[in-house]
Amino acid sequence: MNNRPDREGTGRTRGRLIVLVGPSAVGKSTVVAKVCAAMPDVYFSVSATTRDPRPGEVDGRDYHFVSAADFDKMIAADELLEWAEIHGGLQRSGTPIAPVLAALEAGKPVLVEVDLVGARNVVARLPEAVTVFLAPPSWDELVSRLTGRATETPEAVERRLATARTEMAAQDEFDHVIVNSEVDRAADQLVSLLVGPEQPAASAT
Repeated sequence: MNNRPDREGTGRTRGRLIVLVGPSAVGKSTVVAKVCAAMPDVYFSVSATTRDPRPGEVDGRDYHFVSAADFDKMIAADELLEWAEIHGGLQRSGTPIAPVLAALEAGKPVLVEVDLVGARNVVARLPEAVTVFLAPPSWDELVSRLTGRATETPEAVERRLATARTEMAAQDEFDHVIVNSEVDRAADQLVSLLVGPEQPAASAT
């Protein structure tokens, strides 16, 4: 489906695109950090967002912080692989397509983290994408993690749980499901998928 030879005759193979989805509190950020540490050449897509930076966030590293007007221009210019409205349209977030395509053409593995709708949109745009769902060990474990967040209001937790139910029900849509019962093991599985079946997988330790 990917790792196809470059048609210009350079002998370079096209990178492998992995689209990662998982419910809130499943541990996506921790697993992604492990993967990036194990694979220095991986391109992890940085989303564009219209929300304000939070304390400690760095533009270009955590997100590309843009104005609503600039986001409109990105949509009009077809510069986003996928995008979505958040919190009833108060904010918008999306995946810039140019760096993703550039990394793929350079033969780099690419990791994109999006929500369920975003994953469907990425696959519609780039059918070679391999979709991965990061699942909790159990529903009860996910509920425990979410309710244990001191920063979340009960209403916010309930919204996240409702979204998680929808996401969990859609697992069969994905090419692979990784259960995050142990972070290093989950990261190792994701590394193997990024590397692809034709090459030896790196260790994620």
